[in-house]
Amino acid sequence: MSRLRTRTRPPLALALPALLAVAFLLLPLLGILSRTQWGELGTHLTSPGVVEALKLSLVVSLWALGLSLLLGVPLAWLLARVPFKGKALVRSLVLLPMVLPPTVGGVALLLGFGRRGLLGPWLEDTFGITLPFHTSGAVVAATFVAMPFLVISLEGALGGLKQSYEETAASLGAPPVRVFFSVTLPMVAPGLVAGAALTWARALGEFGATITFAGNLPGTTQTLPLQVYLLLQDKPEAATSVSLLLLAIAMGVLIALRGRWTGTPVAAKDAGAGQPAEEPAPSPSGQDAPPSDGAAADAPGPGGKAARAEGGGWPLHAEVTGFNELTLDAEPGTTIAVVGENGAGKTTLLRALLGLTPRAHARLRLGDTDVTALPPHRRQVAWVPQDGALFPHLTALANTAYGLRARGAGRAEARREAQAWLDRLGVGHLARRKPAQLSGGQAQRVALARALAARPRLLLLDEPLAALDQTTRAHVRHTLRTHLAGFDGVCLIVTHDPVEAVSLADRVLVLSDGRTLQDAAPAEVTRRPRSPWVARMLGRNAWPGTTSADGLALGPGGRLVVAEALPEGAEALAIIAPEAVSVHRERPGGSPRNVWPGTVREITAVGSRLRVLVGSAEVPDLVAEVTPEAAAELRLADGTAVWTSVKATEVTLVRL
Repeated sequence: MSRLRTRTRPPLALALPALLAVAFLLLPLLGILSRTQWGELGTHLTSPGVVEALKLSLVVSLWALGLSLLLGVPLAWLLARVPFKGKALVRSLVLLPMVLPPTVGGVALLLGFGRRGLLGPWLEDTFGITLPFHTSGAVVAATFVAMPFLVISLEGALGGLKQSYEETAASLGAPPVRVFFSVTLPMVAPGLVAGAALTWARALGEFGATITFAGNLPGTTQTLPLQVYLLLQDKPEAATSVSLLLLAIAMGVLIALRGRWTGTPVAAKDAGAGQPAEEPAPSPSGQDAPPSDGAAADAPGPGGKAARAEGGGWPLHAEVTGFNELTLDAEPGTTIAVVGENGAGKTTLLRALLGLTPRAHARLRLGDTDVTALPPHRRQVAWVPQDGALFPHLTALANTAYGLRARGAGRAEARREAQAWLDRLGVGHLARRKPAQLSGGQAQRVALARALAARPRLLLLDEPLAALDQTTRAHVRHTLRTHLAGFDGVCLIVTHDPVEAVSLADRVLVLSDGRTLQDAAPAEVTRRPRSPWVARMLGRNAWPGTTSADGLALGPGGRLVVAEALPEGAEALAIIAPEAVSVHRERPGGSPRNVWPGTVREITAVGSRLRVLVGSAEVPDLVAEVTPEAAAELRLADGTAVWTSVKATEVTLVRL
């Protein structure tokens, strides 16, 4: 059953001028079609002068396209990727030939490259090159007016391409030029093709700058548009036929592009493609087993024989300055979970270690090597961004082999080792698929395999499991934990998931405003978190306050009785586990010294238990954890009036 759509009738004040505009553009084209002598069309187009001019036009336009690609592609990349002073002026220079009258452009070319121009005498005396009134002059004129179409189209495509793809390629060991040709250009291919087609069509139809700069010499500079100009004087019917040919070529180019002036990066297309459903994960015992041929067991890599033979691992020492201010030391094989609120500087820390951000600078030593002055592709620091950044134009196997190839491995060796890593992570059977054909969990495992296969000394994972469902996340977490156990470098994982922080990490680094708030073992952070945000992330109640003789004075004016003793007047954080909070319908008696009235605001299920959020006018909001049976017995629901109690011995104080 089709969905009914409401059509909005455009107002007459807008529709009428729009229709007039269409008629204004269409009428000249209809004039050419109506005046064409169709019976003589073949004769006109095959006359010697027209054929010669057509051949010359093709030569000139193709050379102009080649020059535009040679000069315009780097210029478009510079405008899209590199911040520099005067960028607005450079972009204006690129656009100038599009708004400049063509004859003025021809005069400018004469004054720049002519025999009396700025560069012309030097070209003639040094190289014997004379551009005016020569075929090369026609090429220069066509390039001058056509290249802006390529630059504008490609710059737009580059602007729509996420830099995380290029940054990830650099972290895998690819130098900038390799990244440009193997990642950037393939991903902006639609924009490049669109710009090239427009450039060629514009060069083919160039007239004003050519006749002014290169003249109108038959067989030398007399291109097809100039031939039309001559035919108008003696044979207007033939001029109409040749004009029809140029019109058909131009329309064919525009129809082929279908309005895609700036092109679309490959990634944008893939993003909209339907994702396949996640396949059932293999059992933990099977998915970590090496391939039957033994390749994975012997493959060199972070946890393989080749890596261990280099000296037993790479300890980390980093001194980070800028937005982040911290010092980080870790022994080989250490996994550090980096947690903190949004804006705390977690991703900035990773990018500083990669050397990819001006916000922070890291003096970084890996093992005995100081890599501070090295560019990202030479640091041997691999990272996996949140979206994985798999290159959409490459298969899973080619993605995984990318870092190995960038570091000089042969094609066969790289593909063999890449297949081994995919097998280790349980996605070896997907080696021939492209990222658009993978589910979220599959793509994330391929991204991890690619990072591990690159043999990094430092591994950075930016919320690698955030986009996965719970079942897939548990499987990938198990896979990741298995392989991190054999990694001879240091791994930093940015996460908001307490399970990931506790199960994957040896240490938890808590950041606040770019500084270290806490750096300790997961058990210590879980028991005594120094950040209210971390405490809430771990599922604890966290109340900041000031210690007094009889407990903790809370911000809202309430008071909390505690068993621990801290110096009076100290800033502290009270940590209360949800399971330590009792919920009652009547005021409780007995031993609890902390009792408050409140109202149930929210009830959520967490596994086999329920979490009850209770709001009170006397103390901050409090989360209690109860069984479904207890909730039913107490008849808990949103808005229910209750009493909560906490024993003083159940409160942990953390001095801030």
